Amino acid sequence: MPDRRLDASALRDWAHTAVSDLITHTDEINRLNVFPVADSDTGANMLFTMRSALAEANSAAGSGDVTQVAAALSEGALHGARGNSGVILSQILRGLADVTAAAAADTGGNLADIDAVLLGAALRHAVGLVVTSMGGEAVAGTIVSVLQASAEAVEQWAAGGADLAEAVAAAGDAAVTALDKTPEQLDVLAAAGVVDAGGRGLLVLIDALSATVGGHAVHRRTYEPAPRRPETETETETETAEPAPPQFEVMYLLGKSDARALDRLRKRLEKLGDSVAIAASAPRPDGEGVEHYSVHVHTDDAGAAIEAGLAAGVLSRIRISALTTGPARPSPASWSRERAVLAVVDGDGAEALFSREGACVLRPGSDSPEPGDGVSARQLLRALVDTGASQVMVLPNGYVAAEELVAGCAAAIGWGIDVVPLPAGSMVQGLAALAVHDPSRQAVDDGYTMAAAAAGARHGSVRVATEQALTWAGTCAPGDGLGIAGDEVLVVGQDVASAAAGLIDLLLSAGGELVTALIGRGVDSTVADALTEHVHHNHPGIELATYHTGHRGDALFIGVE
Repeated sequence: MPDRRLDASALRDWAHTAVSDLITHTDEINRLNVFPVADSDTGANMLFTMRSALAEANSAAGSGDVTQVAAALSEGALHGARGNSGVILSQILRGLADVTAAAAADTGGNLADIDAVLLGAALRHAVGLVVTSMGGEAVAGTIVSVLQASAEAVEQWAAGGADLAEAVAAAGDAAVTALDKTPEQLDVLAAAGVVDAGGRGLLVLIDALSATVGGHAVHRRTYEPAPRRPETETETETETAEPAPPQFEVMYLLGKSDARALDRLRKRLEKLGDSVAIAASAPRPDGEGVEHYSVHVHTDDAGAAIEAGLAAGVLSRIRISALTTGPARPSPASWSRERAVLAVVDGDGAEALFSREGACVLRPGSDSPEPGDGVSARQLLRALVDTGASQVMVLPNGYVAAEELVAGCAAAIGWGIDVVPLPAGSMVQGLAALAVHDPSRQAVDDGYTMAAAAAGARHGSVRVATEQALTWAGTCAPGDGLGIAGDEVLVVGQDVASAAAGLIDLLLSAGGELVTALIGRGVDSTVADALTEHVHHNHPGIELATYHTGHRGDALFIGVE
């Protein structure tokens, strides 16, 4: 397969892949996090920052233009930056945005894609932006060292005429070499037996780019903290005597400021704490400076850090988080809303239907005619994180195997998401649950009500027989319609419509007020009309709702409430 150009579509795909890969490696990166504070959140911070960048790119106007996508990634990262590593990541993405914007201006706005030369220039520019945001001093053995090595590799390969995929692969190799050297450059890393966490996160991003443009996933070894040697009594006493790290991480966006105010702010924050970072957004299109800055500091006096910002300009998006010294769940500030519903559905019509009702949607793979093995735990975890909610009601709708559902939900709980999997074995049950969803209720009440609605929806399906067989309802022949409930064939009809009518009669035998029929891919449009007429004449007063969901597999899903 030929290498892919890094155009607008590929740039968005890279961001999507980067988020998925960061989810996979977050725990590994967090375990490496000892500098500047051992708060075990570098991986989570990079993930949430990259998620914010991707969300902005997906919603930005002009998303067919590579410069617009790069600008949106930069803006989204700055607005959603989490922690020191998030601020640095925002500046790496700003480097890409600045260089592509300049290149587009040089070509009259006709920049189609980013080549190796532009990528090298973007990484080089990013090095300067990151160092500036940290106060003008680069600390060896950090993400800056890995970024510097990557930039040099891309520049060298680009100068030699290499294509983008070759240059990115070289950047990955250079990043690994630089990452492995970080313990030699920073004593705190050597003492903890780890490589730099931010540098490991950057390697994930580079490998995601290599997979995007080269088409091959890169496999790296897992970086784990080396076993620490036993401490002597003297060493223990020395460590105990060290000052405690700051209690709080303070972040905010600063607007309507100028260079003198920023200089005063940085000096004030450096007196109040450490890990000070002030990162600027990309320059405004009108050339009148920048619109806002992302400010970050670790301090014991969060109030004073905010007061210093108020003296420098206008504040927004203020976040104060308690710093920890061990593995911690993402803080509530990591999530953009309180509650969401995640529905696993199949078919374009089903996606539109559930989305209209307010659910986030996850679809099984659409590359084959059948739903296949459904959704994996990793796909489910990615979707749960992507809802941006701290509480998520999950409607598996029959597309998630029990073991994958348990594994995905358990992993999400470890991310600090309160997950409530609901007993929806079919999309018709999922619709019943979604109809009574009320985010204003307490989560336990909402979950119970939705679960009761799903369980109370009697349901079945209709499929087409492919061979002659003996069923509970008699012998079927190829082409017959089969009405199925509880994994048993209860109705055999001469076609899909007649089997569906018979199944509706059975499901209504225990009562009901509403019949819902979801019509799958390739089913004749006259089936809906036939069912409407059947219910009207045989079940007066019963409401029938039909939807063309376009799902694969069974011809119809039928539910009764």
